[in-house]
Amino acid sequence: MLLIVLFLFIFGLVIGSFLNVVILRTLQEESPLEGRSRCDECRRQINWYDNIPLLSYIVLGGKCRYCKKPIDITHPVVEFMTGALFVWWYLGGFFFFQFFKLSNQPFQVIQPVFWLVVGIILLIILVTDLISFIIPDYAVLALFFLSYFYRVALVAFGIMQVQDFALSLVGSLVVTAFFFSLWYFTKGKGMGFGDVKFCLPMGLLLGWPNIFVGMFLAFVIGAVVGIVVVVWKKSSLKAKIPFGPFLVLGTVITLMYGDGILQWYLGLL
Repeated sequence: MLLIVLFLFIFGLVIGSFLNVVILRTLQEESPLEGRSRCDECRRQINWYDNIPLLSYIVLGGKCRYCKKPIDITHPVVEFMTGALFVWWYLGGFFFFQFFKLSNQPFQVIQPVFWLVVGIILLIILVTDLISFIIPDYAVLALFFLSYFYRVALVAFGIMQVQDFALSLVGSLVVTAFFFSLWYFTKGKGMGFGDVKFCLPMGLLLGWPNIFVGMFLAFVIGAVVGIVVVVWKKSSLKAKIPFGPFLVLGTVITLMYGDGILQWYLGLL
């Protein structure tokens, strides 16, 4: 198992290196598929031995070999997070949390791959919103269509009930409408439109009624972090904080513990 974990972590580092290119180049409105990696500062092409995920950053002391300018910390962080995601996907999915319970063919393969890709997309959304206050449309669209067709496949194979799928769609629309009203009446000051769009795939991922658990957690985590930021930085309540990462955290926590949280809450009523 140790060799598998090590392989997945290294493979995740490589995927994370590519995700860095996707995230940063799309923000600069460039194609992530054109040209080799280059320094963000001097724009000089990076040699292969300076482009080894995570290791090169450590060896170079976090600076470009040529211009000596600091390498954006986003690069090693995304690489490490992606490597950790692959390890967590394997250990959590197959052993500890046992997310991958479907034994029906072809879902023995489709289910693990689906959740791994979902994790990668959520990571892209989290990082992009943190560094740019933007939730990219391509990530939201990919997550929506991936979730939609996965749910349709579950219904087609009799694994998911039609009414449950319909309720997931209704939940998505209800939450999206709520977020849209926040965005509309605050004229974009209380909520970004990217957050509004993210609610559609979020609802499909979490289903009914867990979508409301995810939203509640996102608001609670966002409020706590907001208070900490205001106190720590002694800034005003108008300090700009991206909400997308809290939606992602709310989604992940709900996927793991949503049913238990819901039962606990209903037990209090």
